[in-house]
Amino acid sequence: MPKVTRNDVARRANVSTAVVSYVINNGPRPVAPATRERVLAVIEELGYRPDSMAQAMARRRTNLIGMVLPDARQPFFAELAHAVEQAATEHGRLVLIGNSDYSDAREEHYLREFLGMRVDGLILISQVNANRAAAEVAEDETTRMVLLHHRSEAAHHTAVVTEDQGGAELAVRHLIEQHGHRAVACLGRSPGSLGALDPVAERVAGWAAAMAGAGLPTDDLLVDAPYGRSGAYGVAVELLRREQRPTAVFCATDDQAIGVLRAARELGLAVPGDLAVAAFDDIKQSALADPPLTTVRADRDAMARAAVELVLGLTPGQDPEPLRVFPAELVVRRSCGCS
Repeated sequence: MPKVTRNDVARRANVSTAVVSYVINNGPRPVAPATRERVLAVIEELGYRPDSMAQAMARRRTNLIGMVLPDARQPFFAELAHAVEQAATEHGRLVLIGNSDYSDAREEHYLREFLGMRVDGLILISQVNANRAAAEVAEDETTRMVLLHHRSEAAHHTAVVTEDQGGAELAVRHLIEQHGHRAVACLGRSPGSLGALDPVAERVAGWAAAMAGAGLPTDDLLVDAPYGRSGAYGVAVELLRREQRPTAVFCATDDQAIGVLRAARELGLAVPGDLAVAAFDDIKQSALADPPLTTVRADRDAMARAAVELVLGLTPGQDPEPLRVFPAELVVRRSCGCS
């Protein structure tokens, strides 16, 4: 069956191809309501589908947003990407997603490819060197980039982040002040392995600040652990087998905490009776964990909307703030010892 063209629609509706274009693109010239309805009826009758690539070339806009994230298999990033997609849809945009797999080279590859596609903007969740990625985009002066969940050392780079350090302090202080724990371990990363502005580094700093504020030692209590539940499970088994094991664990991610819950169960430790657990992110599975997980939440939907509006230049004012920090909230469930 031959493809229906704009000429076919114009002939059937008894209008010019320019009028068909004005109807499809809502301009640039007005079309009488009756004529518009007739053209739309013919488009529906013939099943005409406009060539979106040709439209994009004509108006120098693709209606696409490129998004690069570390690993869409991790629930936190999947939920954040979904929130970005929902926000983009509200503004008539589609989202292309690339997984960097925590690799500089893959991140830069996706950025270059998206720029080559002339996307309307780029949203980057970088777990590597955000400065290098930002430099890659800087050469293209027509495309905005917003960092999400991760900030850059460069003050002029726009970023939307959570109050990571303050949120971690909330969780650890709750374990200390409300439940009396004196040995609170942290599953995160050592300070030297991450940049100072990495979200996990800030969460580790929040743990350390809460411990210092209570006059508690942190020696041997910071444990390097992968971000996923499987890797964290193996690390937690070793941690909880120590002769002087901690009585509580704060995890930099909820996925790590779910791995800790599995390790505790296998070792015969009751949570929260023998071990209290708290974490950060409040992924949807946290409320369904056994026991339900005490964690730190940020408004991911609001963060996604802010990132989309910033990357599309929709925020009011000429010079939007280069850094948007969203507050963190402690969500108390049973894993910490609260009823």
